[in-house]
Amino acid sequence: MKNHPFHLVDNSPWPIVSSMGLLTLTSGIIEWFHNNQMWLMNLGITIIILTMIQWWRDIVRESTFQGLHTKSVIKSMKWGMILFILSEIMFFSSFFWAFFHSSLSPSIEIGMNWPPMGIKTFNPMSIPLLNTMILLSSGISITWTHNSLIFNNMSQTMQSLMITILLGIYFTILQGIEYMEAPFTIADSIYGSTFFMSTGFHGIHVIIGTLFIIISTSRISKLHMSKIHHVGFEASAWYWHFVDVVWLFLYISIYWWGG
Repeated sequence: MKNHPFHLVDNSPWPIVSSMGLLTLTSGIIEWFHNNQMWLMNLGITIIILTMIQWWRDIVRESTFQGLHTKSVIKSMKWGMILFILSEIMFFSSFFWAFFHSSLSPSIEIGMNWPPMGIKTFNPMSIPLLNTMILLSSGISITWTHNSLIFNNMSQTMQSLMITILLGIYFTILQGIEYMEAPFTIADSIYGSTFFMSTGFHGIHVIIGTLFIIISTSRISKLHMSKIHHVGFEASAWYWHFVDVVWLFLYISIYWWGG
């Protein structure tokens, strides 16, 4: 028994295992780039996926069956998610800084021109605009989910969650098609570097956010969440709105203005 509302976590192997998986993944990506060998990268991805499944299983067990997520713990989790999103804002700010540093005052090495000579940019009224509409629509659908959950309307909650997941998958497919049809590569001067780094990391965040929402959907379908206790879903909704806002900045600055 304890006389406080806080959660003192048990010993867990997953932080160190996930760190090893991330080290393996980044080393494997370097191996893939330089030697065209993908086995180390695939090993890192496998370790990360298995760790995610088991770590999420433990957290679901703590929150749903052991009752360890008290009001004080939920408050701390919300602040942790807010601070995490702030750190992600700083992460993407570095890419925007690099982009505007190079585009507002192009150096002589790239011909003092933006985009650099020889770079054929994307039409912002094509796939990028469609992806913008998709993400804005998904922001509306996940807000619909939140309101439906608060009013205990489970049928609309599940319906809007499925719409959000499908829109997230659709966005990822379209971005993959865009990458395959790109007339330039990451090696094509600072334009290629900033374009693929910023949009690529955003694409990874969309995939992570979609997985986050899929897990929330599974938990809601099993009645792990209610109208007064759904911090896991709230975190996924905040994350998704952050992804939406970042894409708006990417679309306006890189696709529309920068092209």
